[in-house]
Amino acid sequence: MSAAVGIVLVSHSAAVAASVAELARGLAGGGRTAPVAAAGGTQDGGLGTSAELIRQAATAVDGGAGVAVLVDLGSAVLTVKALLAEGDELPEGTRLVDAPFVEGAVAAVVTASAGGDLDAVAAAAAEAYGYRKG
Repeated sequence: MSAAVGIVLVSHSAAVAASVAELARGLAGGGRTAPVAAAGGTQDGGLGTSAELIRQAATAVDGGAGVAVLVDLGSAVLTVKALLAEGDELPEGTRLVDAPFVEGAVAAVVTASAGGDLDAVAAAAAEAYGYRKG
């Protein structure tokens, strides 16, 4: 199997990012799971976002098939957009995906683990906006 799309989960909380990553990996089923990294909180362990933690996470999951970045709240979006605008801060093929954080993360990891390319991973994550719960 060729390299899978990497997934980065950016939250203002390290615990939230790590928990969503664990949930998504667990729900992806058996076999090979796409690489997932949590980039939560600040470098000193506080609430917020860290460009450096996001860079490290994206580099860690990059296998050459692209990296899908999902975020929880507004300033995380701004941090990722700023990194993408720099052009060389994140691996080539990194994309900010507009998707609900938890459901989108699960859909992204399942799709990437099944061999989906970056377009398929982004589409599956974005489709999670349509999941009805009631």
